[in-house]
Amino acid sequence: MLANVVVVIGAGGMGEAIARRQGPGHTVLLADFDEAALATVADRLRGQGHKVTTRAVDVSSSPSVAALAEAATSLGPVTQVVHTAGLSPVQAPAADVLRVDLLGTALVIEEFGRVIAPGGAGVMISSMAGHMLPAPLSAEQESALAHAPAEDLLSLPFTDPDALGQSAYGLAKYGNRLRVQAASATWGARGARINSISPGVIATPMGQQELDGASGRAMRAMITASGTGRLGTPEDIAEAAAFLLGPGASFITGNDLLVDGGVVAALRAGRLTPAG
Repeated sequence: MLANVVVVIGAGGMGEAIARRQGPGHTVLLADFDEAALATVADRLRGQGHKVTTRAVDVSSSPSVAALAEAATSLGPVTQVVHTAGLSPVQAPAADVLRVDLLGTALVIEEFGRVIAPGGAGVMISSMAGHMLPAPLSAEQESALAHAPAEDLLSLPFTDPDALGQSAYGLAKYGNRLRVQAASATWGARGARINSISPGVIATPMGQQELDGASGRAMRAMITASGTGRLGTPEDIAEAAAFLLGPGASFITGNDLLVDGGVVAALRAGRLTPAG
């Protein structure tokens, strides 16, 4: 009898922690664009006793994501899907951020929504940046982000990377939340659930790049003003994902869980401004 399959897309700090947390008793399909990093993390997980198979994926390519979903089903029932892959503003220009973070997440939601097993669950990793848009979107814009075919997302008038600049990241992450809400019905038709997590500043290589970049001062001010006053860890996100993927969250779908140490709460309470 085939073991249930846990798909983790993104082999960075959060992806590795989630794979380690969810792996026991399952087959882990770990996917990433960077094949060298993918092999390193997979070997480390295998050394810790996990059953891991790997596959290269380009989340911005519909055929690549569809092939990943097909590969997952060949291993066994796909009961958990966690999508952590993404680019931050210090890692890539706005066009690439939108391509990976917005389009990529939409493709993962669509393709795995076709194969998720009854009783299964998905978690998409968004960001607290999606809770910090500089200006609200119109109802028409929100509807387009939630419901437009994935292949049309990058041609929407308000997703022009030249106009968005660094705000492309927050828009993409807000769009992730809207896509998850909309997808909860289609996943629900298969007897499955889907939610998102919006991490704050997490102690990963990506998080450190952000802290070392132009926005680092503002981010440190956010951490200082937050209720916890600390960076998050990959394990913090893994524990939140474990809850949303598990039986204790069986009545939760289409939701976003802020795991930001209280940064957004501090912002809304007036303890800091978006600019730090």
